[in-house]
Amino acid sequence: MPGLAALDRDILFFGGKGGVGKTTLAAAWAVRSAESGLRTLLVSTDPAHSTGDVLEATLGSEPQEVTDRLWVQEIDPAEEADTYIRDVRDRVRGTVPPRLQAEVDRQIDIARVTPGAEEAAVFDRVTWILASVGERYDRVLFDTAPLGYTLRLLSLPETMATWMAGLIGRRRHVNALARMWRTVAGSETDERAPDDPILTVLRERHQRFTDTRTKLMDAGRTGFVLVATPEHLAVAETERAVETLRRYAVPIAALVTNRVRGGGGEAAYRDRLRVTAGDMPRIELEEQRVEVRGVGPLLQLAAQLADGTPA
Repeated sequence: MPGLAALDRDILFFGGKGGVGKTTLAAAWAVRSAESGLRTLLVSTDPAHSTGDVLEATLGSEPQEVTDRLWVQEIDPAEEADTYIRDVRDRVRGTVPPRLQAEVDRQIDIARVTPGAEEAAVFDRVTWILASVGERYDRVLFDTAPLGYTLRLLSLPETMATWMAGLIGRRRHVNALARMWRTVAGSETDERAPDDPILTVLRERHQRFTDTRTKLMDAGRTGFVLVATPEHLAVAETERAVETLRRYAVPIAALVTNRVRGGGGEAAYRDRLRVTAGDMPRIELEEQRVEVRGVGPLLQLAAQLADGTPA
């Protein structure tokens, strides 16, 4: 059962070009995980949000239990960015002098519309979700947005942890200068630094980003399931994805060639996927004769995925 062995991990990301069936496969494996007794969370970060359609359930931004031991949520990037900005504004309010508050608010508003704001907000939510693995949930699966967006998202832990470390260093420097001037002015007699809520937040987020990076690199717990169809665009995008995931040391659990019809025109693309996969687990799934929707059909598909024929 090559699929079962490859996908037996606490954290799984299902990704691929739009329209290759990653949402259906992610939902199928989530249903199977819950049926096996694992407290399972399925998270959609794809703005298209077809997860609810596949599961025949109405979903929202918070986890909703759709079957025993299976919770599902759909993250809306724009909504996450708005929530994230409100949180930043609330945290900063009261930590800066009143005369600077208007300028700080202006800078925060600018940050909301800058490129990457929504990705950063989604990533922040993902870090909290990953922190729940082993506590509230036994397994978390992500039905990701199209590959380009997802690969940028997965590159953020390293980037943001480094950036946050720099902010912490600069904040400490500012605090040291402030203490020096207070001492010179005779207004500070206690050598201990006063509580700094901004520094506390920076340290907490830096630790969370670092923990996320560690989890993403742990092949024993985490894996990326690449889903492709034997077509030119899907294969080309998968080739680029493998290169990027390896660059960021994100383990690849398996490469699934989906919707195989067996025609001669597919042979060259299937060969390219074999070469791209190298020695990673490879699975081929035949094209489904009917649309897969609902728990019963999803369980049947999951069985095929677990028993998948090596490509």
